[in-house]
Amino acid sequence: MASAVLPSGSQCAAAAAVAPPGLRLRLLLLLFSAAALIPTGDGQNLFTKDVTVIEGEVATISCQVNKSDDSVIQLLNPNRQTIYFRDFRPLKDSRFQLLNFSSSELKVSLTNVSISDEGRYFCQLYTDPPQESYTTITVLVPPRNLMIDIQKDTAVEGEEIEVNCTAMASKPATTIRWFKGNTELKGKSEVEEWSDMYTVTSQLMLKVHKEDDGVPVICQVEHPAVTGNLQTQRYLEVQYKPQVHIQMTYPLQGLTREGDALELTCEAIGKPQPVMVTWVRVDDEMPQHAVLSGPNLFINNLNKTDNGTYRCEASNIVGKAHSDYMLYVYDTTATTEPAVHGLTQLPNSAEELDSEDLSDSRAGEEGSIRAVDHAVIGGVVAVVVFAMLCLLIILGRYFARHKGTYFTHEAKGADDAADADTAIINAEGGQNNSEEKKEYFI
Repeated sequence: MASAVLPSGSQCAAAAAVAPPGLRLRLLLLLFSAAALIPTGDGQNLFTKDVTVIEGEVATISCQVNKSDDSVIQLLNPNRQTIYFRDFRPLKDSRFQLLNFSSSELKVSLTNVSISDEGRYFCQLYTDPPQESYTTITVLVPPRNLMIDIQKDTAVEGEEIEVNCTAMASKPATTIRWFKGNTELKGKSEVEEWSDMYTVTSQLMLKVHKEDDGVPVICQVEHPAVTGNLQTQRYLEVQYKPQVHIQMTYPLQGLTREGDALELTCEAIGKPQPVMVTWVRVDDEMPQHAVLSGPNLFINNLNKTDNGTYRCEASNIVGKAHSDYMLYVYDTTATTEPAVHGLTQLPNSAEELDSEDLSDSRAGEEGSIRAVDHAVIGGVVAVVVFAMLCLLIILGRYFARHKGTYFTHEAKGADDAADADTAIINAEGGQNNSEEKKEYFI
């Protein structure tokens, strides 16, 4: 059985040269398609590079020959359809344009690249044996739409809200980052793939505070096809209960004395803005000569009966809050500012009480409590010192009057005498022996 002998590259080129013009191109394409099945030899000198391009931009494909022998170069698409044969374009796709053709290079541009253009493109060099090399075009697709959605347009302080951000139809999948102002937060992302495209949805759970009102929540996308910052944002709207502060506008020196006038102004800020601000006197009625005018309290001709705590109350749809002013009227001769005198701001209920409110609102009352505690402690110490002095005096007088009981042994042995005469004799004998007298303290 005879074996078929394949013609060399030069023989094929010569046959095509003498063929009719209409048949010449078909013959060469057929020969190259058959030659592509022949394994490439070790002396490969055809090279190309992979291409990564953003959708809609231009991709450049270059088939390069290191050692040219004037062999034919052609470029094929992923379906192995010839794009360019030498400097001729058989494929009727005007997006392919010839940039350079020589014996050592075939360079072609592809404009307005789409995701369907992605794949492997083949460079073929018709040598003996034929050589082939391929390049892979990778198309990057930026997100087509970036949307941010907040669960509630208006939130209340302390409430947790859900914020979602969606980046649709990208390739590869995008990375979503969250920011609240300049602070980065962490969300939870889910990726959906459909027809080689990816949709990413990120969820952020955010607990809002009054300081967050008007602060932007930013969804930022990172993607290799995106240059710069691609982001979208929504501004938080947070409602919060009033913050109440009492300002003394008169007297300017802050010392309230008998006969002076007192003017206090209540400042209340909240969202929504408090619609009503009221003054009350805690545990007592407002003085008859007090004048109330909106947020202002005016008391003329102060006297001792005006002493007490005056409270400014404000409320909105979120809650209530108040601030207290502790008034102490001094004599006309007073020249120093009172120690227990000032402002406090207290929460409306025990549920609203937190560490920050407590430290800010109890300032005046803590001063009063400290002053009372000092007076009580001083009184107790004085009583204890007085009691100890009295005890020392009593003990001193007791020891002075009770020095002890003394016995002399001048009548030593009298108890052992048989009769009275013997006892007297023994006693008298004891008196003569004065050197043996001894005293004992019992």
